[in-house]
Amino acid sequence: MRSLTFASILVPLLSFIFYRNFLRMPSLSTVRAFNAAFSPSYTPVAIFVGGTSGIGQGIAEAFARHTKGNAHIVIVGRNRAAAESIISTFPKPTVPGVTHEFVECDISLMKNVRHVATDLRARIPRINFLVLTPGVMTMNGRNETEEGIDRKLAVHYYGRWRFIKDLLPAVEEAHNAGEDAKVLSVLSAGYGGGKIDLEDLGLKKSFSLPNAAAAAGTYNDIMINDFAARFPGLSFIHSHPGFVASNLMKTSNTPSLRFMNNILMPILRPFAYSVETSGEHQLYGLLKAGPGAVRTTDNGDDIGLSKRYFGSPEAMARLWKHTEEATSV
Repeated sequence: MRSLTFASILVPLLSFIFYRNFLRMPSLSTVRAFNAAFSPSYTPVAIFVGGTSGIGQGIAEAFARHTKGNAHIVIVGRNRAAAESIISTFPKPTVPGVTHEFVECDISLMKNVRHVATDLRARIPRINFLVLTPGVMTMNGRNETEEGIDRKLAVHYYGRWRFIKDLLPAVEEAHNAGEDAKVLSVLSAGYGGGKIDLEDLGLKKSFSLPNAAAAAGTYNDIMINDFAARFPGLSFIHSHPGFVASNLMKTSNTPSLRFMNNILMPILRPFAYSVETSGEHQLYGLLKAGPGAVRTTDNGDDIGLSKRYFGSPEAMARLWKHTEEATSV
């Protein structure tokens, strides 16, 4: 299993390096110019779940930069010190009443997600952009939380689904006001591992690290398609960010992954997106997405639902019912 897991990390990584260097994509200057042109007539509200590091940090910083700080920005995560450090770099708002804030939440527990979402919903009447990027990289086996959900799947899927479900009334309020109303989940669009086992949703019977990674990607693909069908007019985006030089491997609880980071990152860093560059590309994909279900590449291009999409009406219905039950514990 260990060699398979290494392969599952390295093969997509090397494929991305080839893609990044030999195929065309929007230039960073083009992406930045597009993002800088974002100038809404309203003061936008954006919530970044997992925004205390990595890709989420990059998107939050790009959003703050291009709105010149004149947006209500909420960073949700576990690390208050990191969030406050990030917020301190945001441009200071010139619009009265605009705030940048941190809300603490361990997204691996659904009771925490429901509590935080309830609080946010009570005091923030509308949300224009809900961005979910929390991640964990480990080679540990199934590790159930006290709620009976594997911790990796909780972070990569279940907690995200619950945040979206509970905050959608505020996103709908933005849509009803004629404003942007968009949800972005950054994970592995187009890299699902085949049809999901509808008799083992949550992988209690067939858990393995490759199965968990594959299922999370497919679950997210199905999730954005299902939400889009249920809430027409809103944008639901699942993105594949490519290879980003974040601290995910460096902070892993698996020693071998930390060792791999020390060996590989100095070699591969020149071919990776920086957190800042990834943030710009992900924001670009978010801002240009139209209504409905959208799956984007690392450069923000829409790949549609034809490439490696393993959903079906039955899968959507069964996964929704399962997820609603699993996250209501």
